Amino acid sequence: MRFASAIAALTSVIGCVSAIGSLGFDLGVQRNSDAGCKATSDYLSDFSTIGGDTSVVRVYAASDCSTLANILPAIKQSNFKLFVGVWPTDDAHYAAEKAALSAYLPTIDSSYIIAVTVGSEALYRGDLSASELASRIDEVRTLVQGISGYENTPVGTVDSWNVLVDGANAEVIQTADIVIANAFSYWQGQTMANSSHSFFDDIMQALQVIQTTKGATDITFWVGETGWPTDGGSYENALPSVDNAARFWQESVCGIRAWGINTLVFEAFDESWKPPTSGIQGVETHWGVWTNDNTSPKYSLNCAFA
Repeated sequence: MRFASAIAALTSVIGCVSAIGSLGFDLGVQRNSDAGCKATSDYLSDFSTIGGDTSVVRVYAASDCSTLANILPAIKQSNFKLFVGVWPTDDAHYAAEKAALSAYLPTIDSSYIIAVTVGSEALYRGDLSASELASRIDEVRTLVQGISGYENTPVGTVDSWNVLVDGANAEVIQTADIVIANAFSYWQGQTMANSSHSFFDDIMQALQVIQTTKGATDITFWVGETGWPTDGGSYENALPSVDNAARFWQESVCGIRAWGINTLVFEAFDESWKPPTSGIQGVETHWGVWTNDNTSPKYSLNCAFA
């Protein structure tokens, strides 16, 4: 689909835009200095750094690195809001995730929790079938909404835009209260000139399918991961650099928020502790909008909203 038709379709799906989409960041839970688990003080430092630009963060799991135990006091003290991730595979890990929800969600008012998301690209990786993931969303919703004060907390999932538009996964969309779509023009090997066109097209397709499947008023939608690396190797036609990341921010992140779409950017900080996993030299450690030792972003985050 060409960009002009994508915008036209997006307009028809979301209707009249009345507000700028919210901004948040995906957040790592390990320190760069030693790869150890972040303590509450580390999260407080993170929130102090990014607090001028957002008060929303997302983490990928509840029990790993004692995430909920350590992050929730910082969330409350900093008046941030949190997407809580739940890792639904394997059974022992999943049980630990549910135990962490039961132990720590009652320690904080539900107003600090935007949603609980079950899985992060579990469909894309083939970790679970649509039926299995839908069942685990139901299980987690029963647990979360059974906690006093959390009766209306949304529970859903995060996955890549392309599997969300696959009709085979409609059961997951129908089960979820919130669906969050990831879209990376870099990992599609797009040129910089085409990166925002591709991004808008991907998100439009995901949003349209989700709202058609579930009902436009019955489900919440966010972009869950997007961004552009500032260093490392190229992927096909996609070239990492600070200038390209800055351009992607303005054209894609600011652009989609201008259409009223809430957006989480991958990611807040570079994670220099990460091992290479993608096969692209150095790129995995340079997705942060902030470096791991700098209190200023790598480029301007100001959006020129009309």
